[in-house]
Amino acid sequence: MDPRGKNILKGVHVRYTGTGTAGEVLDVREDPEGMWAKMDSTAMWYNTRFLEVLKPEEYQRVKRRETLKERVKSAEEVDKEAVARKTVESMKKKIGEDVDMSNELCDGGG
Repeated sequence: MDPRGKNILKGVHVRYTGTGTAGEVLDVREDPEGMWAKMDSTAMWYNTRFLEVLKPEEYQRVKRRETLKERVKSAEEVDKEAVARKTVESMKKKIGEDVDMSNELCDGGG
């Protein structure tokens, strides 16, 4: 059971209260340390004391929010890559195109 007294069963959507991670329960087990549920989104086992059962509309809202965060993060990474490429190109122009980066340069290894 979750802290609100709702049963945690296979197929139920839950949220881990520690991080807000949400997913569907794939399996449930019990051992001397408590009840555990395996969540599909992380493939990890969580103690059910720290899970809360989500209504379908709550789960959809959480998943939409996670998707939006992933899109923003992805866009930020693309921007960082573009800035890095421009910086490298700018440095090449400042140094000059006549710099030879072939394997005939001195090697300090040994």
